[in-house]
Amino acid sequence: MLKKLSDLKVGQKGIIHTLEDEELVLKLMEMGFLQGEEVVVEQIAPLGDPISVMVAGYQVSLRINEAASIVVDSI
Repeated sequence: MLKKLSDLKVGQKGIIHTLEDEELVLKLMEMGFLQGEEVVVEQIAPLGDPISVMVAGYQVSLRINEAASIVVDSI
């Protein structure tokens, strides 16, 4: 089932399907957000922004609008 990364809860995993924001594509790809890569939500800040995720063996912090541009297939 396709969801936005920003919709996942702590501990949920997904496989990256697409990156929607053309302006952020290069930045996200450089951080390891590649199609087919597994991503796990590690932490969500108390007010919901930012979130911390594990991708490609790295822990990355994303703003909620950046996470909303990443479409994942939840597993």
